[in-house]
Amino acid sequence: MKRAALGLLLALLSAVWLGSLAVRPLYKADEARYGEISREMAQSGDWVTPRLNGFKYFEKPPLQYWATAAAFKALGEHDWAARLWTALLAAAGVALAYFAGNRLFGRPAGPLGAAVLAGSPFYVLLGQFNSLDMGVSVFLAGAIFAFALGHRLLFWVACALAVLSKGLIGIVLPLGTIGLYVVVRRAWPLLGSMRLVSGGLLFLAVTAPWFVAVSLANAEFLHFFFIQEHLQRFTTHMHHRNEPWWFFIPIVAGGIAPWLLLLPGALRSAFQRSFPGGFDAPMFLALWSVVVFLFFSLSGSKLPSYILPMLPALAVLIGRWLAEARPYRLLAAQALLALFAGLALAAGAAALVRYLPSHVLPFANDYYPWLVAAGIALAVPSAASLYCALRKRMFAAVGLLAAGSFAAVLIALDGHRTLAAGYSVESMVKSLPAPIAPHARVYAVNAYDHTMPWTLRRTVTMVAYDDELDKAVTWDPQKFIADLAQFARAWSEPGDAYAFFALRDFDRMRADLNLPMQVAARGPRYVIVRKP
Repeated sequence: MKRAALGLLLALLSAVWLGSLAVRPLYKADEARYGEISREMAQSGDWVTPRLNGFKYFEKPPLQYWATAAAFKALGEHDWAARLWTALLAAAGVALAYFAGNRLFGRPAGPLGAAVLAGSPFYVLLGQFNSLDMGVSVFLAGAIFAFALGHRLLFWVACALAVLSKGLIGIVLPLGTIGLYVVVRRAWPLLGSMRLVSGGLLFLAVTAPWFVAVSLANAEFLHFFFIQEHLQRFTTHMHHRNEPWWFFIPIVAGGIAPWLLLLPGALRSAFQRSFPGGFDAPMFLALWSVVVFLFFSLSGSKLPSYILPMLPALAVLIGRWLAEARPYRLLAAQALLALFAGLALAAGAAALVRYLPSHVLPFANDYYPWLVAAGIALAVPSAASLYCALRKRMFAAVGLLAAGSFAAVLIALDGHRTLAAGYSVESMVKSLPAPIAPHARVYAVNAYDHTMPWTLRRTVTMVAYDDELDKAVTWDPQKFIADLAQFARAWSEPGDAYAFFALRDFDRMRADLNLPMQVAARGPRYVIVRKP
C-alpha cells in the first residue's frame, strides 16, 4: 500500500514538474539562446560547431546542445523540449541527494536531504529554466558524491560531463575541494587513491574528442574558449557582471529560504565532527560548498545562477543534521517563518496592486492572483508542517515544508506567463496578420533579442548591433549589416522583408531612414514592420 501511494505521488509530481515546462515561452536571454543554438545544430547536422543566429558560438561546450538537439529531433522544436534536459537533470539531482545521503549517513538522511533539495526555491526555479547551470551542478554533485563514496572512476566521468556542460569549472572546483580537504585534514594518502592515471585517461576519453574536433574545424576556438571565456572572464570585468564580494550571500539565503535556520547547525556539525580513522564526508561536502562560494565570489563575473552547485551538498548536510540532531524547535520556527512568508506574499500582492502606477497596472492585474495563489500554496503546508514539527513528526514536517515551497515556486513561475510579452517576442509574432513566409528576409535593426530567431525558427540578419556576438561577427562579417545605410540598400531590394525595431527608437529611426514600411505588430519592447 505504501509503495502504491509513493508511486502515485511520484507520478503526480512528475506530471506537474514536466507539465510546467510548456507553460511559458522561452525567455531572453539564456533560455532562447540555448534553445536556438540547439535548434540550429539539429537543423544543420553539424554537431561539432555550435552556432547562434548563424554565427559560431564558442562560449560554452556542447553537451546540453547535443541533448536538446536530440530532443528536438525526437519530439519537435518546442519550448518544453528545450527545457527537458534541465528538468530531467534537476530530478536526477534530487535522486542523487537521496542516494548519497543514504549511503554516506544512513537512511534517514537520504530522503530528508532529497526533500530539502526539492524544496529549495532556487533549485526549483532553475530546474524549470533552459540554462546550463543545472546540468553542470548535477554533474558536479555526482562527482563530489562519487568521490566521497570512494568511486574514483565515476568521479572522473562526472567531472568530464561537467566540463562538457559548462567548461573547466567542472574539473577545477572538484580538484580544488580535494586539495583543500587534503590540507585541512592532512589526508595526504588520499592523493594516492585518486587513480590519477586511469581516471585522467578516462576523463580525456570523454572530453578530448569534442575539443580536438572543434579546434581542428575552427582556428578561432582555442583562444576564445580558454583565454577569453575562462581566464579573462574570471580575472576581468569584460562581461560587465562585476558585483560586490557579498553578492552571493542573499542569493544562497533566498535559494534555501525554507531551510535557512537549519543551515548553521548543519555546517557547524559538519566541521566539528571528527573521523580520525576514515574519510570525513561531512567536512568534505562542507568544504565543497565553501570552495564554490569563494571561487565565484572572487570572480570578476557574477550571476546568481553560478552558486547553484552548492545546493545539492548543502541539502544533504541539512538532511544529515535533521536525521541526527532532530532539531524540532528550530524546524517549527522555520515552518512558522514560511507560514508568515506565505501569508505576507498573498496579502502583499493583493494590497500592492492598488498602489501601482497606471502603466504597470495592466500587467500586475494579470499576475498578482498567481502570487496570491503561490502565497497560499506556501502558507497552508507550512502551517501543517508547524503542527507536525511541534509533535515531533520529522518526515511529515520536512515533507510538507518542501511541498509548500515547491508548489509556491511553480505557481509563481507558471503565472509569469502573463508577463511573457516583456521577455519574449512570441506573442507579438503571433499577432502578425499572416505568418512570415520562409523566403522573406528578416532584419533586427539596432536591436537584437535571442527570442527572435527562436520564435521564428529561423535566423535573422542583425543590423548595426552585434550584442554578445561581436567577436563572432568578425569571423563571418558577410552575415552582418554594419550600418543603417547598408540596411537601407538591403531593404530596397526586391522581395518580402520584415524588420524588428526597438520600440523606444522606432519613431526616430523610421524618420531618419525614410524607407517604405508598414507597422505589422507592436509589443511592449519591439515593433515589427513589413515592406509594403
